[in-house]
Amino acid sequence: MVLLTDRELMILKAIVQMYTNDGQPVGSKALVSQLPIHVSSATVRNEMATLEGLGLLKKTHSSSGRVPSIQGYRYYVDHLLKPDKVQSSDLRRIRSSFNQQFQEIGDIVAKSAEILSQLTSYTAFTVKPELKNAKLEGFRLVPLGNHRVMAILVTDNGDVQNQTFTVPSNVDPEALEAVIRVINDELVGLTLSEVFKKLKTSIPMQIGKYIETPEGFLDVFEDVLKKSATERFYVGGRLNLLDYSKQHDSNVIRSLYSLMNHSDDLANVLGSPDQNIKVQIGNEITNNLLKNYSLITATYDVDQHGKGVIAILGPTSMPYSRMIGLVGAFRTELARRLIDYYNDIDDI
Repeated sequence: MVLLTDRELMILKAIVQMYTNDGQPVGSKALVSQLPIHVSSATVRNEMATLEGLGLLKKTHSSSGRVPSIQGYRYYVDHLLKPDKVQSSDLRRIRSSFNQQFQEIGDIVAKSAEILSQLTSYTAFTVKPELKNAKLEGFRLVPLGNHRVMAILVTDNGDVQNQTFTVPSNVDPEALEAVIRVINDELVGLTLSEVFKKLKTSIPMQIGKYIETPEGFLDVFEDVLKKSATERFYVGGRLNLLDYSKQHDSNVIRSLYSLMNHSDDLANVLGSPDQNIKVQIGNEITNNLLKNYSLITATYDVDQHGKGVIAILGPTSMPYSRMIGLVGAFRTELARRLIDYYNDIDDI
């Protein structure tokens, strides 16, 4: 680790804060007026040159001012940053946005991505709590006409999934009802992992008593089940990404947008954050498309219902203190809203 003097630390901190606030390269005269100690412009220039030599600052071609380098931001985040206390107006906005009726857990998590992107003006990601302990609560089929049927699956955490499929004309409706009874009798109350196991062992034989080819039906049921068990990513503020993009190549922009729509790619980018808020800057982000961005990720804990992830993606020059403070407050409010939802389900 680079060891800096107290004055160098003070100057680096001031430059990062000034630049992330107004986006203008910082000159020695402007910096002198912001420092809490009395020091000459010449001394400040010398210190800035030292920090530049250490790779923490860089000089812009358009002026004599300096801006933080990627290493400078990293040093600031690791050693100098103190999260801002979230503003009361932001907190009211978060709470009022969550203060509405939601039909499903996914609706709350999707809304949270929208709220977070609006609060930060960046691109936001939210991931539903993991569903390792979720249990199957019910399954039914709804006829839609012309041999079309909607399969609806409900888990005990309030998640609802559905899928439409075509039933072969030779399948007796009474046989389908019998199949639904088998599923509800044998699988309701089991965790999703236990349900998957039974689908591979005893269930095909039992369903085979009522329909000749149970595999097709079970494939549909398993697809719906996987939707419920799989992590789902919600993205808010996709267009915000372009506001900070240094790329004008249409192919790169298309690739960025494609990234937003692929869960596997997003999973690799977000990783598995621990309880702490994690900041990745530039090339620290696993995807090379995002080398000019910074990513702040954090988990939120919904008690026994699991943990989810929230994240914001913005420029490397983002105001880190404010953003980390916002992310910290936001995950607390999101977890509280989800816990309220689960409690409401339990009371029904």
